[in-house]
Amino acid sequence: MSSAELRELYQTTILDHNKRPRNYREPEQANRRAEGVNPLCGDEVTVYLEVVDDVVQDVAFQGTGCAISKSAASLMTESVKGRSVEETLGLFDRFTELVTSDPQSEPDVGEVGKLAVFAGVREFPVRVKCATLAWHTLRAAIEGRDEPVKTE
Repeated sequence: MSSAELRELYQTTILDHNKRPRNYREPEQANRRAEGVNPLCGDEVTVYLEVVDDVVQDVAFQGTGCAISKSAASLMTESVKGRSVEETLGLFDRFTELVTSDPQSEPDVGEVGKLAVFAGVREFPVRVKCATLAWHTLRAAIEGRDEPVKTE
């Protein structure tokens, strides 16, 4: 996929997931949760997980924030539901690497699926924190951390 195609898909996807976020709710069966905040942008997110036998059975989020933050959380929930905790943490690593890699290099989008649309965020370092907030909050929920995640 060319950079121009990725940029167009990025804009379409961000707008769609911002207007109609998937899994925007508090699941009744959630057994893990974490809160995150991006003080620079004002994004706030709570991530809810239902983990059973080391598998993410359900994942959802609630919060307020910019279009990048909300759409990243929405796509994250679609991407990790049904994965093992180990697979989820691996996807966290690959996504983080994607959005923090050198913007002058060709992005490695091979193993991130739909999340590849966020490759364009690397060109705007201040927006990387918006794109990764839900992911860092997800990791905190998996690890059972109580203190809120901050992206400062």
